[in-house]
Amino acid sequence: MSMPKVLLIYTGGTIGMVADPRSGTLQAMDLDHLEEQVPELVRMGITLETVSFGTPIDSSDMRPDQWVRIARTIGQRYAEFDGFVVLHGSDTMAYTASALSFLLENLAKPVILTGSQLPLGTIRTDGKENLLTAIEIAAAKENGKPIVAEVAIYFEYSLYRGNRTVKVHAERFEAFRSPNWPVLAEAGVHIRYDRTALLPMRTAQLRVHAHMDDRVGVIRLFPGIRASWVQALLNTPELNAAVITTFGSGNGPTDEEFLHVLREARKRGIVLVNITQCVGGRVEQGRYQTSQAFAEMGVVSGHDMTTEAAITKLMFLFGQGLGTEDVMRRMDEELSGEMQKQ
Repeated sequence: MSMPKVLLIYTGGTIGMVADPRSGTLQAMDLDHLEEQVPELVRMGITLETVSFGTPIDSSDMRPDQWVRIARTIGQRYAEFDGFVVLHGSDTMAYTASALSFLLENLAKPVILTGSQLPLGTIRTDGKENLLTAIEIAAAKENGKPIVAEVAIYFEYSLYRGNRTVKVHAERFEAFRSPNWPVLAEAGVHIRYDRTALLPMRTAQLRVHAHMDDRVGVIRLFPGIRASWVQALLNTPELNAAVITTFGSGNGPTDEEFLHVLREARKRGIVLVNITQCVGGRVEQGRYQTSQAFAEMGVVSGHDMTTEAAITKLMFLFGQGLGTEDVMRRMDEELSGEMQKQ
């Protein structure tokens, strides 16, 4: 029986940094010497190959064209490997995971993103366990089929659906949470999968999409927000859409000047999507008077999507060349487990 094969894709991030033994300065790790930092890899019984994007990318510099590059790399090597692990900085990992979930249509193999809060070369690093378990999950099969067949994030003993994940802490090892979807797996003595939470296996052929349209904005509401500020963003040339992060279950100001700005944007064909600022819960647009106007003017409810998923989903849909009405319709549909309508 042949050993499972996993492709490790290194984009950058803290996990790929090691300390120079003399100066203590952090520098990018040479993947050819990964086993020197993580000798346990030799004993895993997994064939591991690595590919690097060259100069490591700080995740704060991650852009849509690099999401496409990761997706294309997976697509080009898809038939060769049982699973894929993407090493990535934690700050924008949820965005990348969300984008990949849309770009990799009909994905039927695991794509696991992981990283760390401390570099691999430090004594108390969380990177070693994150890396080893992510690889194990990427290689895991049951009855000859992958246990996980979706884009996921593994961090600090938990596996989360990628497009349901948000980063919630800058310092704790438990940096991520999936507020509106169960954890896919928990790693203890054994890795225990929640089969009811995993996406079902897809049977159609993988389709790798190669375009993201970044003409999308975000408006975070706050008490006292001025209509003129909202208008300035919505008048940005070539803007396709804006995610409005609202209060509670999708509520916003009833100030007529503010609502007029949104109505004018809708008349110009700008797609507006309502996402709650709350870490957990969902938008129930129209339930209260403070969100009825949104529903009446055609603001799309984001249901229980994360802001990260909403932004990348809009970029993806407009990247497919869809018109306004089609984008609005598809935003209200579940594409890859990113939302659940009531």
